[in-house]
Amino acid sequence: MTFEELKEECLKCTKCSLHKTRTNVVFGVGKEDADVMFIGEGPGKTEDETGEPFTGRSGKLLTDYLIAVGLKREDVYIANIVKCRPPENRDPSEEEQELCIEYLRQQIRFIKPKIIVCLGRISACRLIDSEFKVTRQHGEFFEKKGFLMMGTYHPSALLRNSSLKEDAFDDFKGIVNKLKELR
Repeated sequence: MTFEELKEECLKCTKCSLHKTRTNVVFGVGKEDADVMFIGEGPGKTEDETGEPFTGRSGKLLTDYLIAVGLKREDVYIANIVKCRPPENRDPSEEEQELCIEYLRQQIRFIKPKIIVCLGRISACRLIDSEFKVTRQHGEFFEKKGFLMMGTYHPSALLRNSSLKEDAFDDFKGIVNKLKELR
């Protein structure tokens, strides 16, 4: 299977009930051999409308952080655990995550990022450790299944609580420093 075939399969997915209320499948965007892959929990309203992850207010903040640390949005890859919007922006259920996670696993296998950054609690708990605490462990790197992984605050959390922005920005600087070490 090619990356494009994976995307086509995902765009037609009806494995869980989220397909019934979606406008668009939000597969992911970015460089298909990116050194850094950002993974959120699932699409929001704007993302569902556009079919692209992190395009609303939280997406603008993510892009601003990337630019501020010298990264370009087009040089990273951005995806989510689930590819369809949960109604009312609720957290994706365990079942929804389980039915969708193979698409993400395949994306990771194709992209082979040097660093995976989990944006928010749901992504970090699913991919790093089910007991991950963003407030205590953000910015720490973990090695798991051959990948360096880090959890940080979801941009929407930063929009709700601006006192977290400095810590999150330090996490982004840490991503760039880790990339330099790996090169």
